[in-house]
Parts: sequence; structure tokens; C-alpha cells
Amino acid sequence: MIDIHHHLLPGLDDGSPNLETSLAMARIAVEDGITQVVATPHANNVYAFDPDRVHARLEQLRAALAAASIPLSVTSGCDFHLSYDNIQDAIAHPAKYTVNGGDYLLVELPDFGLSPHLDEAFYELGLAGMRLILTHPERNPTLQRDSSRLADWMRIGMLTQVTAGSVTGEMGRSAQRMAHRLLADRWVHFLATDAHDTRSRPPRMRAAHDLVAKKYGRDYADRLCTHNPSAVCSSLPLPPQEEPLHLYQDDPRYNRRWWQILWKDSKTGRGQH
Repeated sequence: MIDIHHHLLPGLDDGSPNLETSLAMARIAVEDGITQVVATPHANNVYAFDPDRVHARLEQLRAALAAASIPLSVTSGCDFHLSYDNIQDAIAHPAKYTVNGGDYLLVELPDFGLSPHLDEAFYELGLAGMRLILTHPERNPTLQRDSSRLADWMRIGMLTQVTAGSVTGEMGRSAQRMAHRLLADRWVHFLATDAHDTRSRPPRMRAAHDLVAKKYGRDYADRLCTHNPSAVCSSLPLPPQEEPLHLYQDDPRYNRRWWQILWKDSKTGRGQH
């Protein structure tokens, strides 16, 4: 399994505070069946995102993992917060924040309230060449009450990542209910841990993977935990996906032919943003 959202790098944000904790988190991840992690420190008004510092911590961690014989591959990305300054900087320097400097960007919504300007921000980020992955929409109180804006964003190519702990109920009942609603409708493209430590938010995906496999099919679980994340890490188009339910069919603005055009384009890497 590949975890594309993980606060593993030491001393950069509210995730791992030191190298010892990072190694402990890495051991938990490996024991759980995770083979690769995208380390995604925050970029917000509390934690400044410095690519040089991220790279230095990444190399430090890789050396420590090798010395400890922990078989975990680690690459870098960002937990991108949608502030005005961040958005303008990402548009000017897309590879600064994306996974492995490629096409995919993990974006995080504000905890409360959704600005009407988000649609424009997503459009501009996509126009700059980034394929957007919305992190843990199931944990957002506004979307829990009304997922119509999520549907609108997905219709223009937004991808979604659900937290493994939401699937298993560790993030609360509201998050769990929405996570399973999204999974049932095939609105989810990735599961990830969003791990911050070894206790309250540990890096475990296996239980969520197995639950998805039991309820929604093994192929879907493998796609969310392995095949789609692998494409992200390699900056490739996603492999073929199941058609989402209640997304295009229930909206009179979209018809079957429109969906077929989008799906054809997505297979060749177009239509993603």
C-alpha cells in the first residue's frame, strides 16, 4: 500500500516532532503493509513551507531508515492550505508544492466555512497544470451537511482522498457516515492515513483497506490504496476508474455523452483539471 498523506518528516509541523518518532511511525506503517509514504508537511499560516528544509529532513529520514533497516520508501509532497498567498505562489511555482514535483497537489479545505471563491481558486490551480486531490472531505462539517459543492468540484476533475480512520470510525460517526456514502458512490480515489503520531493518529491503512474490500470490492480497495497512489507518485494519469454514482446522472446539466467524453480524456491524461 502507498500512503499519499502522512506527516512523517520530523520537526516541520504538528506531525512527528523528532527523528525518533518518525522512525517509530515508519515501523508501524511497514508492519501495517505500507511500502511507500508521501511525506506531506503543512503549508499554512502557522507552518511555513520551505522546500530546502523539507528536502534536508527528507534526506535525513531516508538515511535513518536505511541505517535502521526499515523498508519504507519516502517521497515528498505538501498538505496545501488554500490561503491567497499560497495559491498565488503555487500558480507561479507549481512544482514547489506538488507530489514529487509532478502534477498532483493535495489541497485541504478550511475547517469551517467554504469561501465562494474556492471554485475560482481550483480553476486557477488546475489551469497552472496541477491535478487537485481534495484531502479528507468527509471530515469537513460543511460538506457533511451538504455535499453539493464537492459534487460540483468533482465534475470538473477534482479527485478525493478519504482518511483511513474515517472509514473505520476513528474520526467520529459523522465522518464515518460520509466516508461510506462517498465510497458506496465511488466518489473516492485514495485512502490515506493523514498520520501525525504513533498513538492518536497512527499510520495504519490495512483495516480500512480490508473493510473497503469487504463492503465495496477488493479491486476498489486496491485501487484506492495501491494503484491510484502509485500513479500519483509517478505523475501519471490514474488507471481506469469505476463510473461514480449520483454525480453526473442526477444533474440535468450533465448527460451520459458528457461523461463519456470526460472519461475518454482522463485515460489519456486530459480532463483531470
